[in-house]
Amino acid sequence: MIIAIASDHGGYQLKETVRKYLAGRGDVKVVDLGTNSEESVDYPIYGRACAEAVASGKADRGIVICGTGIGISIAANKVKGIRCGLCTSTEMAELTRKHNNANMLAMGGRTTDPELALEITRVFLDTEFEGGRHKRRTDLLDEM
Repeated sequence: MIIAIASDHGGYQLKETVRKYLAGRGDVKVVDLGTNSEESVDYPIYGRACAEAVASGKADRGIVICGTGIGISIAANKVKGIRCGLCTSTEMAELTRKHNNANMLAMGGRTTDPELALEITRVFLDTEFEGGRHKRRTDLLDEM
């Protein structure tokens, strides 16, 4: 599985933690789209870059991180074909995959404990879409 990951300055430290976890999984290839420091940058640029990598098929899924996860998730969701879920718990990560077939995960670097973020990431990657009644709903989203 190819995972694109990106952050702004507020999510940089957590992005690095998640990137290292992903690299150590063995079943994931990581494409790091930046940013590469805590120097101030604009989150829409990085959210869009990651979303475009997923939407184009260059990555199977994406992970985006800003200070709260809110802004960068909004940016990612502007790209056609993206369903980016902002998750603050493992339950949200599981349900955004099972019910929403989310292809991107957003988290907050300033609001999410690193250990919890790694568990959220694991659940997001290891959970499959249930389909069924949820497929009808994700099809409606895709038509928007």
